[in-house]
Amino acid sequence: MELLTVSKLPASKSKKSTSSTSTSTPKKSRKKNPILGVDAEYGEDRFYRTAERAYYIAEARGFEPGYEMEDWLAAEAEVQS
Repeated sequence: MELLTVSKLPASKSKKSTSSTSTSTPKKSRKKNPILGVDAEYGEDRFYRTAERAYYIAEARGFEPGYEMEDWLAAEAEVQS
């Protein structure tokens, strides 16, 4: 099986050259998280910071069961501020 290189692609499939004189560099596109509506990287980082904070809140009260939601909401409030 032969791999096709750009030079071996048919003319209609090859990249078109642009004669733009602009020297600006293209911005790196970030993926948006469809649920959070924020950058995926930011949302993921925020999730892990919230989870870590919720763990420490639970640890401070001795991991008593039944308070998981309260711990998470308190952690979210702290991380958001």
